[in-house]
Amino acid sequence: ALAGMGDSFAAGQRLGEQLAAVDLKAVLVLGPGVQINGSALVNGISSIIGATVPITGGLAGDNGAFKQTFTLGDAAVSDHAVVAIGLCGDALRYGHGSFGGWEPFGPARKVTRCEGNVLYELDGEPALQVYKRYLGDHAKNLPASGLLFPFAMLGEDHSDIGLIRTILGIDDAVGSLTLAGEINLDGYLKLMHASTDKLINGAESAAQAAAIMFDTPGEWLALLVSCVGRKLVMGNRVDEEVEAVAEVFGSKAVLTGFYSYGEISPFTPGASCKLHNQTMTITCLGEA
Repeated sequence: ALAGMGDSFAAGQRLGEQLAAVDLKAVLVLGPGVQINGSALVNGISSIIGATVPITGGLAGDNGAFKQTFTLGDAAVSDHAVVAIGLCGDALRYGHGSFGGWEPFGPARKVTRCEGNVLYELDGEPALQVYKRYLGDHAKNLPASGLLFPFAMLGEDHSDIGLIRTILGIDDAVGSLTLAGEINLDGYLKLMHASTDKLINGAESAAQAAAIMFDTPGEWLALLVSCVGRKLVMGNRVDEEVEAVAEVFGSKAVLTGFYSYGEISPFTPGASCKLHNQTMTITCLGEA
């Protein structure tokens, strides 16, 4: 159970202690999408089980309402429980892939004040004020419209870190933005936008990355975790990203999944696990 956003790292540690096993090969995690710091949760799990054990999964969504999300566990349905499955055994076949398809635009803005996943200032100006100025007419539909304009995280030297951050909430009183995962003080953020075709290509790239890792003769399961922001951009073409994945995997794959407020996956095989936003993140599971 998650006691609130500030409990995210400790909740991850508690899960890690339950999951720790000699032959642990991978972990599948499903968590609530609001009142959580997803990157702290992942870091908490990794701090116990080790950075070399891959973690994949995602945070639940509620179709852009940002009010209440649910996970299903052994005992009950909950709006504050994190569910994790430890995957073990020599017969396990496992693959993962994560890709976005969004493009940055406009100037890079320096993060001059933040705490965890709450962004207070960009270039010394209230972050919400800067963000609303960029969004124009879209600003009146915040926080939901924030799904259409996520941030690219850049390093202090403006290099692309490869992580995207979605807005989960706003605070008009203090002028802050609550993001789905942590951001770096003195790093830079750049706004992003996307076209449907680029997002579909991104889903295909995620499937190809997972397929390269994965080799099993029989039927297998593919869990597709796609950010709800992608669904909003694609509209009635949203089925096409699933079709693109199905085409890569072929008839032996059984596809399932959900629209999320955060996706969990390493960038590449062997890399540490990260919280992503606005991606298609795929986990493949099978037995030899």
